[in-house]
Amino acid sequence: MFFSTKSAVIVGITPLLVNVEVDINSRSVKRDINIVGLPDTAVKESKQRILSAFKNSNVSMPDGLITVNLAPGDVKKEGTFLDFAIALAILGAAKHIPSFNAVVIGELGLDGSVKKVKGVLPILLEFQNPSTTFIIPADNIPEAVATKAKFLPFKNLYEAVQAIKTGNFPQIEYETPSFDIENHEVDFSDIRGHLVPKRALEVAASGGHNVLMVGPPGTGKTMFARRFPTILPPMSEQEIIETSKIYSAIGLLDSKLITKRPFRSPHHTSSAVAIIGGGTNVKPGEVTLAHNGVLFLDELPEFRRDVLEALREPLEDGVVTVSRSKATHIFPANFQLIAAMNPCPCGYYGDKEIACKCSSYEIRRYWKNISGPILDRIDIQIQVPRVSYEEMRGKILQTDGESSEQIRERVMKAREKQMHRYKEENIKLNAKLTHKMVEKYIRLDDKAEEILKLFVTKHKLSGRAIDKILKVSRTIADLNGDDIVDARAVSEALHYRLSSVDLEFVL
Repeated sequence: MFFSTKSAVIVGITPLLVNVEVDINSRSVKRDINIVGLPDTAVKESKQRILSAFKNSNVSMPDGLITVNLAPGDVKKEGTFLDFAIALAILGAAKHIPSFNAVVIGELGLDGSVKKVKGVLPILLEFQNPSTTFIIPADNIPEAVATKAKFLPFKNLYEAVQAIKTGNFPQIEYETPSFDIENHEVDFSDIRGHLVPKRALEVAASGGHNVLMVGPPGTGKTMFARRFPTILPPMSEQEIIETSKIYSAIGLLDSKLITKRPFRSPHHTSSAVAIIGGGTNVKPGEVTLAHNGVLFLDELPEFRRDVLEALREPLEDGVVTVSRSKATHIFPANFQLIAAMNPCPCGYYGDKEIACKCSSYEIRRYWKNISGPILDRIDIQIQVPRVSYEEMRGKILQTDGESSEQIRERVMKAREKQMHRYKEENIKLNAKLTHKMVEKYIRLDDKAEEILKLFVTKHKLSGRAIDKILKVSRTIADLNGDDIVDARAVSEALHYRLSSVDLEFVL
């Protein structure tokens, strides 16, 4: 007796279609379930879950030796996605239910309930077509609705068996998924003073640029970083689906889609695998979880050097490639990096009120963890100085600063100009310009060209650093409403390049 159906698993964050084949040898005196096809421990344990689910659902277990094959057999199957499919395939092989055409996903509880599994959203998006129906757990309805695929949700095994036998499938009411952006709990108006950092972050949001903030402890660097997502444009429906697919694949998606831009803030003790991705069973890292959002690295020099060096590829290309002997995984990692650090170990180098206690050697050693190539990939480097008591109290007692909504409106207008300018290219933001595109789209007037040449000659900047300055200049010109990059835009961009600290001294 033979029966087959389809299911799916997640490999990395990529869905894999699995053929679940069941053969029952009814003449065998041995009554058992053998699962082959590179199952991991969780898949092998599905045998016990299925046996208990059958007993507690008043479903008869077929006699004989049951062999379950999961094809393709050369790819390891992980997780509990296959329980439901294996159970229905066994019943189909035993002629307890008629044949059906569907992709079945779900974990079985010992009581026969069909439990929620991760990865339903990417699986349905990957394999949906007009002729495909999915059988899923009822708890996964919010994800399934967002895909617009045909699906049949079930709460337990008994309900599914009866529906397949009779052809009467239960009608379950569900809400249409919302793509509305929720309000943020924080706002830029909370920040007093700091006009230069505020302007720099507005420029960064407008052009998609990475930012490094340097300043003494307690000057508001983390406060700036946590409010940065509030001035970014709302996520588009495509971005919401992209981001939700990632979170669904690794089991971090709750009942709602991800409608706010992700903000990931890993601790400085995190390993390269935690940040970039990988491991024995390859999983995405923090850079992928920050896709379409913000990756905030606080205390940047405290991160291990290999971790920081591993950021080169995602910062440049927007993807992470994790290669293993059996497979290569490519994870999306299109994020904005916001990094923060003190200027020295004690934190007060360059501070006007508190004297620095560090020697020149200690400062150089502190900065040594951040290589030149990493700094080259950070477009904007700004100083976040201490705000005086008088300034802080004066602003609190008078008026609040600009709100995130006001800043976001200017950011969105600048981005609209960029989208129109690059409509023939495969990019949307100035930060993503290649060297050829920089030469094609960024025009400087004579005064701006002269200022840039003097600065580059004095500081011996690399070609990448020059391109970064030009990209930031183009973004500033967009905010200013200028078609040609003038001296004012270039001067402001140069101010963001080396103003944070005397890099020639510390490097």
